[in-house]
Amino acid sequence: MRDFRQIIVVLKERLLATSAKERIYDKDVAALLNISQSRFATIKKRNTTPFVELLQYCQKENICCSEIFFD
Repeated sequence: MRDFRQIIVVLKERLLATSAKERIYDKDVAALLNISQSRFATIKKRNTTPFVELLQYCQKENICCSEIFFD
């Protein structure tokens, strides 16, 4: 199972594939998960996974959560 830092990389790759931006920032991932930038920074620093927000994102985007959580 991936830790949150690895999950961030996966989410950034997904955003980059669907976005016209050249670079995706942490604030973009925070907005994707509907959490504040300060909470995102705290979660990232502690390397804890916001499961509820990730599962809500998966449901909203109609993707399998195993793509996010597992290799």
